[in-house]
Amino acid sequence: MTKKIKVLIGDDSREFGVSAADVLRGMGFFCITRPKDGAILFEAIKDESPDVAILDLSMPNLDAIELMKKVGRSGIKKPLFIVTTPCDNSFAQKQAAQAGAAYYLIRPFDSKMLGDRINGLLGYDFIEDPSPAIPSARELSIEVIVTEMIHQLGVPAHIKGYHYLRSAILHCVEDSEMLECVTKLLYPTVAEEFQTTPSRVERAIRHAIEIAWDRGDIETLNSYFGFTVNTGKGKPTNSEFIALIADRIKLRYKEAIKL
Repeated sequence: MTKKIKVLIGDDSREFGVSAADVLRGMGFFCITRPKDGAILFEAIKDESPDVAILDLSMPNLDAIELMKKVGRSGIKKPLFIVTTPCDNSFAQKQAAQAGAAYYLIRPFDSKMLGDRINGLLGYDFIEDPSPAIPSARELSIEVIVTEMIHQLGVPAHIKGYHYLRSAILHCVEDSEMLECVTKLLYPTVAEEFQTTPSRVERAIRHAIEIAWDRGDIETLNSYFGFTVNTGKGKPTNSEFIALIADRIKLRYKEAIKL
């Protein structure tokens, strides 16, 4: 049996929290609602270990940004954070991304769209009718591992480079020859998939790597890239970054299928 994605909704009101939970449960998620209070939600994240936490940007006791920072400092399992707000504020959005938010949503929004977005961020494609074109267990596992690794490294999910990087890594896991022809083969393949140009793919991936280096957790970066972070050797190139993650994913998948 496939483990259900556990979603913590930081709102127990009928207007949003309860109704959103009903929709998400209908889509196959396991949902928990808690009051819109940062202190209560921190305890819920610690006790429940949710896969996803949906937070209001403004909350009593701890707002979403401070709550995400506190979770990061505490060493407890980090969920995928989605921050919601009634206002479109680019500065707040940047702060949320820097604190660890994977996505930023302006209310009101459709709860089914929220469910689809969660599936997308976690590497799943939600299908209402499960009969056609279900991904194989191998494809699903690799996509989940890729998404988890990119998230751990601090690449925010709302930027284009996140999606290009994720696609590039998946292509390289499936076909290692892609890494030998990054400019002539990999970037054009990703560009065609997203209907853009190879040069834009290259720049967006570079930007995503720089964000990870500037904002990511230093211990996580060290665990992936050894002493590169501390010796001033510089950030890895796009191809170095993609190659290392692709190699790690192959190892992770081999370990996973043995279990």
